[in-house]
Amino acid sequence: MKQVVLLGIGHTNAHILHQWIDAPIPDCELVCVTQFPQSTYSGMMPGTLGEQFERNETRIDLPRLAEAAGARLIVDETTGLDLDSRRLQFANHGAQKFDALSIGVGSVPLGYEPYREVPHVVPVKPMQTFLERLDQALAVTLARVNANDASNDPPLRVMVVGGGVAGVEISFCLRQRLLREQVRHTIQLVTAGDAIADGMKEKSVRRIERLLLDRGIGVSKSDRVVGIDGQKLRMKSGLELFADVIVWVTGAAPPPVIAALGLQTDDRGFIATAATLQTHSDGAIFAVGDCGTNPDVPCPKAGVYAVRQGPVLWHNLNAVIQGSELQAFRPQQGFLKLINTGDGKALLDYRRWTLHHRWCLKLKNHIDRDFIRRYQK
Repeated sequence: MKQVVLLGIGHTNAHILHQWIDAPIPDCELVCVTQFPQSTYSGMMPGTLGEQFERNETRIDLPRLAEAAGARLIVDETTGLDLDSRRLQFANHGAQKFDALSIGVGSVPLGYEPYREVPHVVPVKPMQTFLERLDQALAVTLARVNANDASNDPPLRVMVVGGGVAGVEISFCLRQRLLREQVRHTIQLVTAGDAIADGMKEKSVRRIERLLLDRGIGVSKSDRVVGIDGQKLRMKSGLELFADVIVWVTGAAPPPVIAALGLQTDDRGFIATAATLQTHSDGAIFAVGDCGTNPDVPCPKAGVYAVRQGPVLWHNLNAVIQGSELQAFRPQQGFLKLINTGDGKALLDYRRWTLHHRWCLKLKNHIDRDFIRRYQK
């Protein structure tokens, strides 16, 4: 029996696990490796933060899914890769041989590492534990505020670091949650970029800025966090900002496990791949989702590309095992964007349209639920 190994069960590798249920590759065993026994769907996480969904609605039970596929599941930290013997190494398990390997270990927020030990800085990843870590940080702060005379204390001060689509959605939906819980608060969004919601049309960005302003969410652009001293954030401009809880939602950086694997990377540290999703280091190893980059045709680190890679990866894993021709992944130029604005509506950005309506949120929820349910059945 040959061994097909999935390292990380994100959007792309989850597609392989699902396909295996109905059409396993002949004479192969599927092995899934993950640090967490569940996978969280990023598209529904802001809505869950805003208490629009139950938390279990957004999660995939990996032991159950692996059992349905007849796959073996290893829940452990990956510590290395021996290319010569084609074996993955783990912290608490013996090495795992592979004949084909797909790496889908995602990304981590850029610039967070220096603040790893700061308890009130909450990175959005790993997403599997984000909501629980944020709950804890908010509870500690609110306990401190409630211990004093609340009428004389400032409201809960939340800083969202990162002005991309994820940072915008989290700002909207966190506000929705705090309003429901009747917590006095302020939310400030800070970004090193010149604009928020990068990748969206100028018209859509202007609409988002108006919505943030209307909801009392502050925005600071073209400035970067260079230090954190307690509740004080020191900015590159010299400005000092204050926050009780800091949610870190910056752009993508390679996770530490990539360095441990020792594969060839691009200039940002992501695993370098060909158009077929094969790594430059070994044609039997694929890198998908955020953790892989085709230097010839780079595309944004967005979940939609990881989802679209699924069928190509499935074809190419079969091709590597069976010795047949591989397919190239060709990322599309644009795609439908839907931003949950935390008020029962979503903002739609597609081609020449910018719309903000309740039906846009219904569309988003339909798409998200349809995606996640195929892995929860």
